[in-house]
Amino acid sequence: MLRDLYRRGVLLIAWTLTLIYVRRYEAEGRENVPREGGVIVASNHLNNADPPMIARALRPRYPVFMAKKEMVEKPVVGRLFRAWGAFPVRRGEADLGALRTATELVRRGEMLLMFPEGTRSRSGTLQRGHPGTAMIAMRTGAPVLPVAVYGTESIKWPAFFLRPRSVRRVRVVIGEPFTLTGYARINGETAQAATDQIMRRIAALLPPQYRGAYAGAADGAPSSAVTADATATTA
Repeated sequence: MLRDLYRRGVLLIAWTLTLIYVRRYEAEGRENVPREGGVIVASNHLNNADPPMIARALRPRYPVFMAKKEMVEKPVVGRLFRAWGAFPVRRGEADLGALRTATELVRRGEMLLMFPEGTRSRSGTLQRGHPGTAMIAMRTGAPVLPVAVYGTESIKWPAFFLRPRSVRRVRVVIGEPFTLTGYARINGETAQAATDQIMRRIAALLPPQYRGAYAGAADGAPSSAVTADATATTA
């Protein structure tokens, strides 16, 4: 109960900071968010501000997520990250402990936020995905909820806090959930194929200039990222 109250407080702070610093926040596709049960939210990653911006679009559900071990273990910042629902992962290696934790959380019915690229994109475009997200989805059978976020790449830390209304627009687009089916077994080859499937779904939600390694590879459905702004909701 206390943790839920704390998370609601964090979301309130995120909403307030967005109101102060972001001129326009948009969230599209909220009707696609599963109301209960384990689900894996898979998103592109542009900035450290992505988790709270995405979490705001997913409410009333609240995601747990991986964060690099160095951040979670910091005395003050780490406590905040853990309160947000973060758990540590060692970057640059196959952290089997973090994968086991993530798998168990999804099986318990949690909403898990994952960034398949593994780290923030320095170019601002989609990088090749790593197989961890797909492996968790294949092991649990949980649906994958593709999400695209953009506009956060213009957030510069810490100068951001000194410049109210400096971020012109942040947009979060939530696609339809899907399950990874048709894979007879889990191995390196099938995990990479499933990863590419997830990344194509994310790419389909992004404007073309953000698609990077997956440019031209998005699934056939028109991208909702390029629909008229009138279809978006401002939170």
